[in-house]
Amino acid sequence: MVGASIVRALKAKGYSNILTSSKSELDLTNQADVYQFFKMHRPDVVFLAAAKVGGIAANIASPAEFIFKNLMIQNNIIDAAYLHKCKKFIFLGSSCIYPRHAPQPMKEEHMLTGLLEPTNEMYAIAKIAGVKMCEAYRKQYDFDAVTIQPPNLFGEGDHFELEKAHVVSALFHRFYKAKNEGAQKIEIWGTGNARRELMYVDDAAEACLFAMENDFGEESFFNAGTNSDVTIYDLAHKIAGLVGYQGEISFDTTKPEGMPKKLMDSSKINALGWRNRYNLDEGLHKMYHYFLNTYADKI
Repeated sequence: MVGASIVRALKAKGYSNILTSSKSELDLTNQADVYQFFKMHRPDVVFLAAAKVGGIAANIASPAEFIFKNLMIQNNIIDAAYLHKCKKFIFLGSSCIYPRHAPQPMKEEHMLTGLLEPTNEMYAIAKIAGVKMCEAYRKQYDFDAVTIQPPNLFGEGDHFELEKAHVVSALFHRFYKAKNEGAQKIEIWGTGNARRELMYVDDAAEACLFAMENDFGEESFFNAGTNSDVTIYDLAHKIAGLVGYQGEISFDTTKPEGMPKKLMDSSKINALGWRNRYNLDEGLHKMYHYFLNTYADKI
């Protein structure tokens, strides 16, 4: 999702010679293959948007895969980029790196100040390692690596299969299916009170290009979000309204719901000139059109 959005943004700005590889073409967990790829192509700029991702259920079910695959991908790509003289490296972080009970809104300096949210701890640890590896290579080797830290993302290219989906895409799937089947009730994990900062994926891509095109001096780690959040309760009702589901929405308080609140402070990158373009309602409308055009007929 993010990688495709970055490619669209690059093309829209007139960049050419854009190099991408699918999973079938290059296994990013295979160090020898990654190093050979970099030796052959020697890219000037690298955006690392690849990762194993998923919702709460997927993180709980496969913690070993989440930490192993993400560490392997990051280690291989960061080191290969440095060794093959990459001029600018952009690493995509995640708001889940912050402690479960971090002060709100969360600032960059809050990383590693408390315990993580247990439901996605392994993914968060891998992402923290990526951030710190970029910092270490910058410090020791003067490698120009910058971390852009987006909030929960949604939009074109998202997964709607429930085993892979994040909260927004999962809710579109479930409400659309419930409407078509005439279901009278939908049950959602948690209390509905958890709050999430949600950003349309094209804004994350623009933040990555902003990092590529600017020199921030010694600064190398930036939150890039919307400075606003929404409860899962309100999000569910927004999406239900969009798809036309009119049944009951209930919440299973025996199920986990992740961090109680994840709102980032993006003032540091805002002060440098970047801000998100789409508000939540605009993003959800774009997401729904994408869903109808690409996935709705599969349900």
